[in-house]
Amino acid sequence: MRVVGIETSCDETGVAVYDSARGLLAHALHSQVALHEEYGGVVPELASRDHVRKTLPMLDQVLGEAGIGTADLDGVAYTAGPGLIGALLVGAAIGRGLAWALGVPAVEVHHMEGHLLAPMLEDQPPAFPFVALLVSGGHSQLVRVDGIGRYTLLGDTLDDAVGEAFDKTAKLLGLGYPGGPALARLAEQGDPARFTFPRPMTNRPGLDFSFSGLKTYALTTLQQHGDDERTRADIARAFQDAVVETMVIKCRRALEQTGLTRLVMAGGVSANRALRACLQAWAATAGAEVYYPRPAFCTDNGAMIAYAGCQRLLAGQRVGLAFTAWPRWSLSDLRPPQ
Repeated sequence: MRVVGIETSCDETGVAVYDSARGLLAHALHSQVALHEEYGGVVPELASRDHVRKTLPMLDQVLGEAGIGTADLDGVAYTAGPGLIGALLVGAAIGRGLAWALGVPAVEVHHMEGHLLAPMLEDQPPAFPFVALLVSGGHSQLVRVDGIGRYTLLGDTLDDAVGEAFDKTAKLLGLGYPGGPALARLAEQGDPARFTFPRPMTNRPGLDFSFSGLKTYALTTLQQHGDDERTRADIARAFQDAVVETMVIKCRRALEQTGLTRLVMAGGVSANRALRACLQAWAATAGAEVYYPRPAFCTDNGAMIAYAGCQRLLAGQRVGLAFTAWPRWSLSDLRPPQ
């Protein structure tokens, strides 16, 4: 089955074609960073309009790179949530309209299920069951995964997700947009011994996350020690170290609690090199295995949507002619494909 995947949930337009027999045939990604940079964050209306401009040309590009035409498609998958409602509706309208015009089935894909399954696109994918650490702009979750649609939420964020905490802390440090990668780069120049930030919610049982207090701690430290270049780098390092160690502790607990040994890390923050290095180092001593997608598939992309959609289409899942989108959509609401 050949499936085109369309991703327009926020500020990146992604289109890809996945073949159930041959794997990923082609993919393309357009980032809106330059569009939103002057505003210091994503402007929803501008994001939606840019998706309108980019999606169809990118569809033509991807089909050309795959060496196929629209008549060779067997299904269409599109992100239906969660995300920005206007942006989601662009992809949903195009995806459902394309499927209707071609007379092929369409399927709605949960954005976080796409991230969760992104490591399946690699040469050595993880086997079920595993624990997934989903860390993106608006999500910090630990999920037990027993199969597609068989998800048990183990831990969630109580306030700021880790991506939001990175972005907000970057902003108070005077860094540009997008803040997360900028803070990570600055942290590489910081002194790890100068400041020690708390590891939130690690001194109590449970797998939930809370990162909003770290942002306040960073602000207080900046006010106390002066706003100079060296101090900002040291604060960035202390902040990142605290986040990374907190997530490693929670991942270890999740594996111990479930009795599993495989951990999948996915979402935009999973591209963070410090986080990957610390999880790999811990796994090497704990007899655990860590899987994550290549950096290009950590951020929002069409490949993960095409893959997730293909699995559900193969299982017979379909949507009717009507389409909708959900800005909020819990991963726990998903069910295995029938």
